[in-house]
Amino acid sequence: MDRMKHSTGDEAAQAPRQGQGRPDQPRGRDAGAHADSRGRHGQSRPEGDHHGDHYAHAQEEHFPEGPSKSQVKREHHALQDLAQRLVSLPRGELERLDLSEATWAAIDETARIKDIRALGRHYKRIANLLAKEDMAAVEALLHGEDRRKQAEAARLHRLERWRERLIAEGDQALGDLLNEHPDLDRHQLRTLIRAARKDREGGKTDGDRRLFRLLRDALA
Repeated sequence: MDRMKHSTGDEAAQAPRQGQGRPDQPRGRDAGAHADSRGRHGQSRPEGDHHGDHYAHAQEEHFPEGPSKSQVKREHHALQDLAQRLVSLPRGELERLDLSEATWAAIDETARIKDIRALGRHYKRIANLLAKEDMAAVEALLHGEDRRKQAEAARLHRLERWRERLIAEGDQALGDLLNEHPDLDRHQLRTLIRAARKDREGGKTDGDRRLFRLLRDALA
């Protein structure tokens, strides 16, 4: 009997310690849910109130993320290609640009670099320098160069067509050419046309080249 009383007394003494603390204080997983339902200043937020979530989403839309790594990489490669094209232009064309001394020094150094890998690194360096320059002027210069190349290519194709017509059609094509360009020498053209035909029959191209040079110089 005394042992039973002693055991009951121990259980009663332990009971307050097991329930110690605030009775409404949540513990464990419930504590996280309880903390999440409270506001930033300790005020509870009613369940289902998502104004804070909407505000955060609005902030994300108002401040979009920057360009992706792949986009930055593509832009840098495009800048390297632009640098390589720029270096290939004649010095007189480049002098139309107001480039910094550092960019000029890098451009002048290009001719001394022979190793392919070192040249690739050098173009990256020029690209980084060009990023600080007036890119609108650089792109305008390159676009103008592209247009000149296209115009020159079209002119050469036109001369080639005239050469082929002169060799194939003879006097008929020669008459059409002289109608457009009456200052050309008919006798000289006939001589070159006959020589080009003869060289073609013998598998040579010397006559073709001489006729083309005359057309190129006369129809500038």
